[in-house]
Amino acid sequence: MSISGHLSRSADGQQLHLHYAGNDLELDALWLRERAPDADTLDPQTGQRLIEAAELPLDLGVLEASVDGDRLEIRFSDGHQSRFSLAALCEEMAPADELAGRQLWDSSLGEIPHSSFAEALNDDDALLDLLENLHRFGFVRVDGVPDEADGMQTLMPRIGPQRRTNWGGVADVKSVANAYDLTMTQRGLEPHTDNPYRDPIPGFVWLHCLANAADGGDNIVVDGFRAAQRLREEDPEAFACLTRVTPGFRYHDATARLESEGPLIELDGQGHLMRVRYSNRTERITARPSAELRRYYAARQAFYRLITSEALTLNIKLEPGQMLIMDNYRLLHGRKSFHLENGVRHMRQGYVDQDSTASRRLVLRDQRSTSQGATA
Repeated sequence: MSISGHLSRSADGQQLHLHYAGNDLELDALWLRERAPDADTLDPQTGQRLIEAAELPLDLGVLEASVDGDRLEIRFSDGHQSRFSLAALCEEMAPADELAGRQLWDSSLGEIPHSSFAEALNDDDALLDLLENLHRFGFVRVDGVPDEADGMQTLMPRIGPQRRTNWGGVADVKSVANAYDLTMTQRGLEPHTDNPYRDPIPGFVWLHCLANAADGGDNIVVDGFRAAQRLREEDPEAFACLTRVTPGFRYHDATARLESEGPLIELDGQGHLMRVRYSNRTERITARPSAELRRYYAARQAFYRLITSEALTLNIKLEPGQMLIMDNYRLLHGRKSFHLENGVRHMRQGYVDQDSTASRRLVLRDQRSTSQGATA
């Protein structure tokens, strides 16, 4: 057994303790072994594991370890040897940033993030700028969308496949007789997230304006993460309640029975904000003890007061040829009521999923970084 540099190990060899670049790291031998960055352990192309991690001996330890510059060299008790990047290990073990590049906002947000449809369609750098704004703010306005029913659909494949639902691909949002959904009426819509009764929930809402001459009908957008943050600061018990209780959501019509459930504020495994849900029209909480229901109703009301407050609300009057893309896991959206005496309000709406949108942004970011490195 040999140890060099700022290294020490536990008596059984199952943990390494390393001081590097101001970081004190505790590294578990099994954790290191199953992610050893060599071709025998991880496929060089995909990064996927080639070994069966569950078959590694639970008493596996480190026999030898040394530091060579930015490299940690290890020989494990199963005979395997590998070299790790210390910078990569430090990055992987750093506490995750809850916001992760996001900027929370309220009604004081100055310029609305916007992009050109033509530029995003034809230029990868412009598309990446659009996607970075979408990630940062949770929404972006796209200008210059073709003034036709399927105008948005040429841009969708540049980001990810269109999400189809029981209503088809892209659906009309306008007032009709015998509406199958309240979006198809003239009434105002409270801030909400779309389709929490689906599994998975659609990730991004694409809303393209074809005509908006009606009186009223302004779009409403609210940063749900900002509202959740405010709730956590102002009423921690209400925040905790909304992360624990999982109401159901449902949509029923003659051709569909859609039901799912989830908390109004969903956290990831590290306790960071991951998703908000809010749909007064479709929420159905199951019967439970009255005291528990009362706590939930009070917490829901506190959240509702935040998401409907003027302090957190942006009002946007879309013009023909403009489109909003909105993160349906973060943003709540709605609209003001409208009257058709002076004109028509006609929108087209579609969905693209979260995973394909995030993947496209990260791939384009890598390509830009590679390109800039090659020209430096």
